[in-house]
Amino acid sequence: MEPQVLYRVCYGSSTPTSFQKSLLKIRLAILHEHCRHRVLNRDYPAIIHSPKDSVRGTYVQGLTTGDIFRLDIFEGDEYERRKVKVRMLDVEGDEEGNGNVEGEEVEVNTYIWIAGEAELEQREWDFGEFRREKMQRWVGRREEYDDIDEAVKARGEDPTGGRGANGGITEQLKTSQEEEILKSAV
Repeated sequence: MEPQVLYRVCYGSSTPTSFQKSLLKIRLAILHEHCRHRVLNRDYPAIIHSPKDSVRGTYVQGLTTGDIFRLDIFEGDEYERRKVKVRMLDVEGDEEGNGNVEGEEVEVNTYIWIAGEAELEQREWDFGEFRREKMQRWVGRREEYDDIDEAVKARGEDPTGGRGANGGITEQLKTSQEEEILKSAV
């Protein structure tokens, strides 16, 4: 997961404080025998089992039970959190994985797509394209997108599936964060 999206899910902001950043340790890792496909009419990927492929992603340490709860909400019922084994990346190669140097194997939880392959495009999801063209919808609000957001809403289509900065899932996350703050204040 893109760190800015992770921070928004866990902390309510894509630009957390230095203290909040220090709570999580994020490293690159490889998940073998899986691939990322584009989800039809969505910005986000689906990870599915694929014996000949690998997915480069992030290994995150320091997540709290509350963070995992919020990630479960964010991922929704299209995914299932499952234990898998990843290899840590000691040296990062290029986008195709050339030059990667893999390190230790670690058991982790990740979100695997369970909503059916009929909902997937045949092509692989492109992380670079997401960062360049779509990430802003996920990490923050920009006024120049208001007209676009309203048009998308009017058509009943949301490429973030409610997970964007202004989506229904995001509102659930805000509510859970507010409840957690109130509980800790009492």
